[in-house]
Amino acid sequence: MSTWPDNKAAAVSLTFDVDAEAGWLGEGEEYARRLTILSEGRYGITRGVPRILELLARYDIPGTFFVPGHTAEHNPGLVNTLLEAGHEVAHHGHLHLRSDKVSTQRQRDEIERGLGALERAGAPRPAGYRSTSWELTPETFALLVEHGFTYDSSCMGDDRPYVERWNSLHILELPVHWSLDDYPRFGWNIDGGGNVADPEELQRCWISEFESARAERRHTTFTMHPEVIGRPYRLAQFERVIEHMATSNDVWFARLDDVAHHVAPALLELA
Repeated sequence: MSTWPDNKAAAVSLTFDVDAEAGWLGEGEEYARRLTILSEGRYGITRGVPRILELLARYDIPGTFFVPGHTAEHNPGLVNTLLEAGHEVAHHGHLHLRSDKVSTQRQRDEIERGLGALERAGAPRPAGYRSTSWELTPETFALLVEHGFTYDSSCMGDDRPYVERWNSLHILELPVHWSLDDYPRFGWNIDGGGNVADPEELQRCWISEFESARAERRHTTFTMHPEVIGRPYRLAQFERVIEHMATSNDVWFARLDDVAHHVAPALLELA
């Protein structure tokens, strides 16, 4: 069990991967001429992000936004908008390349180009990292330690904050899971198909997750993508989840960097 600020029973982090066009361009050069699929990524910026920011502001909830370097570079003002609203901007690669599919050098380039793009966009040095498609390799793990990231949010070895290890290296892990992600429910494309799920299932599943976190006095992380959850009928179900959590009056809504700051001393002392 953990002790959260104001003795809240649970800590909840709402996180958003702002992939935009990078989510597809990182899949291969052929996507650069696929204007329709790129436009869906752009929808996340033009419609999804504003709707999400308005929703979070109404409930006075801070979030964590994982922003690829490419997204920051091609959407001037986005990073400042997120920061001015009180949200965390964290690292999500540069061109959304999957670490397990590229060379060691390209993995380094993803980290360092992403850091540079976020800095140029006005973001403070990011505390956290989330790997593309939640595929973390030994090489990228070592780069996170080398570059001094405070936490990673890519692994699934626990449903509480823990220390993830690879050989002699370790990092604070704020874990994720596919069941707490919008994309497995609603992600779809013409090549691979996918799902167009009943949005009420999201509400039922995520409220159950929250209630289990309350019972166990733990932290949980929900992951969303603006082009996915930003569709109004899906966002309406997500708002019902927020309403349920907020009216419990028993939850600390926290950015991931704040959770990391809260739990790191006890966890890393034993690492």
